[in-house]
Amino acid sequence: MDTSLLYLFDLFGTAIFAISGVLLAARLKMDPFGMVVLASVTAIGGGSIRDMMLGATPVFWIIDNNYLWVIFITCLATLLLVRQPKQLPWYILPVCDAIGLAVFVGIGVEKTLLLQDSMMIAVIMGVLTGCGGGIIRDILAREIPMVLRSEIYATACIAGGITHTLALYFGLPSQPAFLLGVVTTLTIRLAAIRWHLSLPTLSVKS
Repeated sequence: MDTSLLYLFDLFGTAIFAISGVLLAARLKMDPFGMVVLASVTAIGGGSIRDMMLGATPVFWIIDNNYLWVIFITCLATLLLVRQPKQLPWYILPVCDAIGLAVFVGIGVEKTLLLQDSMMIAVIMGVLTGCGGGIIRDILAREIPMVLRSEIYATACIAGGITHTLALYFGLPSQPAFLLGVVTTLTIRLAAIRWHLSLPTLSVKS
């Protein structure tokens, strides 16, 4: 994929994930500093872990401070536009999270393939890019991370990452493959939100 287009998608995903962090912080009545922290770890946490694991250091937001500016501006805009988060429809936060999730999985796959050739590692890093920030966000908010619940969350990321890499393997150009992976992740995640789909849970009798 064209690196400039990938960069725009990356900034877009950063803004969307920052919004989800601010909305959660507002619902938990955090102060402005807490909101910025929660928005930041949500937006750049997964990508930071990915870059460190791949040896792509310094991590992306240290090299390019535009990511931090996007987070700060998004936090301010969200605070100004959303004065009473408790009155927002229940689905706003999970839908914002789903959009950011889908975009970041695709970005994780693309960036990983720029550094190495293993499609399996690309899928894993795509899932990490999408889920990593949300895991840190939920831990800081003292909630069980969505990836550890029975909800279809990481499964959607895996499906999107596999779709993305398989499309590339069978010769689809990079941009359509990226979009196909994003749409796959987003469709599965939104369906899970809409119809409350979940994976079966294991129960052990004591």
